[in-house]
Amino acid sequence: MALPYMPKHKGFPGRYPGTDFQFTIRRANPKGVTPLVRRERHADRKALDRRVDEAFMAALWDYFGDAPFERGNLDAGRLSWLFGREVVPAEEPFDPASYEALLRIDVARARASFPEVFADAGDDAGWEK
Repeated sequence: MALPYMPKHKGFPGRYPGTDFQFTIRRANPKGVTPLVRRERHADRKALDRRVDEAFMAALWDYFGDAPFERGNLDAGRLSWLFGREVVPAEEPFDPASYEALLRIDVARARASFPEVFADAGDDAGWEK
């Protein structure tokens, strides 16, 4: 069985530095594409989880800006923490279980949720690639 086509974002940080929080996956899932779902972020989340969300948003902003982008090899679990709020579908109909699905950053919502990311626009934060 052939794996589904999965575009790769070369140069996008693979993980949050010094942790196992991944931002990208290496290969397509042989069991099928993990669908994107909206995960609720509760106020009592750990500080590290909030920093990782912020770092992922910074990486998305640095790499894609306000242009639409393919989901590609971006980790579904990490994207799901932002999906439906700061990251929204850029096409209709939208297939949440496609590596080729187009997404975009809702800049106004992202600025409200992660003001530090947009205050330091252009800083690469020393990402591991």
